[in-house]
Amino acid sequence: MLTLVNTNRMTPPIGPVGLDYVAGSAAQAGIEVELLDLCPAADPDRAIEEYFASRSVELIGITFRNSDDCMWPSGDWFIGELERTVGRIRESSDAPIVIGGVGFSVFPKAILQCTGVDFGIRGDGEQAAVELVRQLRGGGDFAKVPGLLWRSGDGIIANPPSWPERLSVPSGRDFVDNAYYFERGGQCGIETKRGCNRRCIYCADPLAKGRTPRLREPAEVADEAQSLLARGIDVLHTCDSEFNIPGEHALAVCDELIERGLGGKVRWYTYMTPQPFDAEMASKMARAGCVGINFTGDSACAEMLRMYSKCHTAEDLASAVKLCRANSMAVMIDLLLGGPGETARTARQTIEFIKRIDPDCAGATLGVRLYPGTGISEALNRRIEAGDESGIHRRYDGPLDLFKPTFYISPSLGDDPAGFIAELIGGDKRFFTSAKSSEPKLRDGPAGYNYNENQPLVEAIRNGARGAYWDILRRLNA
Repeated sequence: MLTLVNTNRMTPPIGPVGLDYVAGSAAQAGIEVELLDLCPAADPDRAIEEYFASRSVELIGITFRNSDDCMWPSGDWFIGELERTVGRIRESSDAPIVIGGVGFSVFPKAILQCTGVDFGIRGDGEQAAVELVRQLRGGGDFAKVPGLLWRSGDGIIANPPSWPERLSVPSGRDFVDNAYYFERGGQCGIETKRGCNRRCIYCADPLAKGRTPRLREPAEVADEAQSLLARGIDVLHTCDSEFNIPGEHALAVCDELIERGLGGKVRWYTYMTPQPFDAEMASKMARAGCVGINFTGDSACAEMLRMYSKCHTAEDLASAVKLCRANSMAVMIDLLLGGPGETARTARQTIEFIKRIDPDCAGATLGVRLYPGTGISEALNRRIEAGDESGIHRRYDGPLDLFKPTFYISPSLGDDPAGFIAELIGGDKRFFTSAKSSEPKLRDGPAGYNYNENQPLVEAIRNGARGAYWDILRRLNA
């Protein structure tokens, strides 16, 4: 039997979409599969002990969604809790353990080493988990398992990432208690594609999902939405890097949802890039049930957009807001402030522009999380190796280690960059921030939007709020 374990206990709780897909794929392959979900467990250690005391398991699969909360200054790192959970499972079962998920796929070798698990899967887990079970049952040819990492002597062998060209996953969503997550998390996730061909210099998504968009059939996506709706789940959020990359696929998904009459029954939110996005796409998305879009804006300054390797302009952001307004969709613009080259002038230009175009809300994230293998880390690497850590922010001692939460904030923003950004925002309630100023007079500025352990958000969902977290928070903050 294959047992899949959800270790993510963040609140509000996020349903483990990937485990639902992997479990469905294993079941379709004739493998007995069960889910041990530690999120709702009052005592996770006891839940682990009691579960494995009564079952004979041949492989334990653990999902690891995030290595940290990606926010400065909190810098919460989740690796220690993962190590502890693996240790508790080891005490309760002799079965081999494999770790997968987006968080693992960004740091596969480091996590394999620090947790001591037997295997890891970088990339998609559906085919890989099934093949690993087959190889454990006979043959032992681990080279046949897509994306597999395993130990050999004192080293680690890594197969090429599991990024199959054709993406098809079970649409039934039968294994996770999605009703629980909807009630306490306010939404449920769904994927229309994996991978992204954009070259944003800070983004870790291509490390986990690949640089080529791999598209699901629109009919399969609609089947999944209908399956969730049948369980009373009528608010969804796409888990795609960017829903409109490529634009033709986004339109095809909307067409399928419209044709099935789901637009009036399911409300959904999505992440998007400001281009491509025109009147046709906005209209179809609204008719297909989209009620809110979070645009990856990053900046409204041409120099910073070039530095981040973005394909849109400030005018594209203005157009996106107008199109959302015309189609009654809520709109958020996420900003990434403090990257290399950011100055007081560029930050002021961005925030003033966002105020003028008037989105429903804007996220003013300060600081770029540095991931190995991304363009920004490679660009800074030579300087860091020479001992120059200007602009680097971290909460750990010793050598610089990008496995741990490490951030860059342009020194040009001064000694109190959070205070400077807060002054630019000026108490505007449309803005959410990720950092607090060290200046007492600025500490009670705009609301924070780190969703991890966000108690106002948890309370709002408990009281019936549903939707994307930014949309719930901006309604609370209105």
